[in-house]
Amino acid sequence: MTQPIYRLADGTVYGVNGRLDPWDWSWKPAAAPESAREATARQAIAQLAATAARRIPVGVIGPRECDAEKLALAEQVGAGIGALGLTMICGGRTGVMAAAAKGCRAAGGLTVGLLPGHDWREANDDIMLPIATGFSEARNMIIAKSCAVLVAVGGSYGTLSEIAYGLHFSKPVIVLGDAPDIEGTERANGADDAIERLSSHLIASAILS
Repeated sequence: MTQPIYRLADGTVYGVNGRLDPWDWSWKPAAAPESAREATARQAIAQLAATAARRIPVGVIGPRECDAEKLALAEQVGAGIGALGLTMICGGRTGVMAAAAKGCRAAGGLTVGLLPGHDWREANDDIMLPIATGFSEARNMIIAKSCAVLVAVGGSYGTLSEIAYGLHFSKPVIVLGDAPDIEGTERANGADDAIERLSSHLIASAILS
């Protein structure tokens, strides 16, 4: 995957379209100073975590029941998201959701759980902001709609519906493990590659002002 090169200077991210405004997530006309250093999208996102950047949510989706390999993979993805200072949304329950929330929270990210039931206490122990939707499986659509990028770790019928919603809403959907390679998804070679791709999509979502 070819990655655009950005430039960093004094906490500011520059690209071919100018300076990235981290609050309204748009490019403003500006030239990078000569002192700016080259950076990847992931490094640029990490730089913004130390500023008053708007915390655009990204999602991690996956089955409630899975093996230790998927749990470890989900925790690594969550940790990568948290290390970038991002907000992670998931379904708030067990399995992939719990593992990703554990990794994200431990790394300093904000974890949001959109729960299917009516009681916020149903959230796993690492959900910092539990939201009881009362919408049952319909909350899968809310997760897909509210996130700028989705990362699917493993597959299940519920995960499949979230992937489908994500594609329907024209969101980038990155798949790992045995998550299905549906047309329109993007397969990552491990958690680190998934975070690189997520970062690229997140910056690419900035608009021209």
